[in-house]
Amino acid sequence: MIGELRRAAPLDQALDAVRTEGLSKSFGALRAVERLDLAIPQGRFFGLLGPNGSGKTTTIHMLATLIRPTAGTAVVAGHDVRAEPVAVRRAIGLVFQESALDRSLTVDENLQLTAALHDLPPRLVRGRIDELLALFGLAEKRRAPVGSLSGGMRRALDIIRGILHRPRVLFLDEPTIGLDVLNRRAIWRYIERLRQQEAITVLLTTHYLEEAEGCDRVAFLSRGRLIGSGTPQQLIRALGAYVLELEGGAQEAISRHLMPQLGAPLQDGNRLSFRIPSEDFPLEELHRELRSRVRNLRIHRPDLNDVYVWLNSGMWDGSR
Repeated sequence: MIGELRRAAPLDQALDAVRTEGLSKSFGALRAVERLDLAIPQGRFFGLLGPNGSGKTTTIHMLATLIRPTAGTAVVAGHDVRAEPVAVRRAIGLVFQESALDRSLTVDENLQLTAALHDLPPRLVRGRIDELLALFGLAEKRRAPVGSLSGGMRRALDIIRGILHRPRVLFLDEPTIGLDVLNRRAIWRYIERLRQQEAITVLLTTHYLEEAEGCDRVAFLSRGRLIGSGTPQQLIRALGAYVLELEGGAQEAISRHLMPQLGAPLQDGNRLSFRIPSEDFPLEELHRELRSRVRNLRIHRPDLNDVYVWLNSGMWDGSR
């Protein structure tokens, strides 16, 4: 019965859920997004990553038809965002950075209002709401005013609101911003359950890069430009087995000594960072050699934060 709730016919599996070519947006002299090419297959969990101001939200707003591109094309769920904006809006769910909930209404009233806005069949809405409240652990909060919920619960309800109509593509714009660690982890558990149960394409933006390691694929933006993409695991492996960070000491001499083995370092003030390519690299020997020559020495496994720093430096293109 729930499956009858406005479930759209499946798209041709050869199509991408989201595809952009040369997508650009300028605000006067500011180029917020510049010639962005993306291809996101159906059913994938895709992360669009970068710091605040990198162009992530502008990209989401163009894909969701909230702002018009300056140049380029974008197709979402088989519909062109310029030529078919109404069809795009029917096919997507959108969770904004700022909550769109009415805090004076109850959980159930908010969802009933959303159902009415989407013109969903009343005979099916109740079961759909029951299903999603159970999935997100909010069944007991149905009659609670939204203003009485915790930040994490409100965020979960925002996501429920975004998927109530069974969209083909769900855009999550910074879904955990402003939440503490426990609530952030809870939201990620909900998103994972959602992916398993709903089988929709999810496009996530976040500047908490460590959160995106569960994505099928990620793309990094810097100042509106795409600077690298791939699976999180591929990118992390390609960066190296370890990252060596050094502070203090005769940095120029240390750089000359290590560059033949490790390549050129990144320099950030008084800190040098080197990529260590192999698991077999003699780390203990390196540690003994350097510990008396520097103030601080740290060797750690790379993560997506390291990937972004190296990609953004222009000293590494993401390949081995």
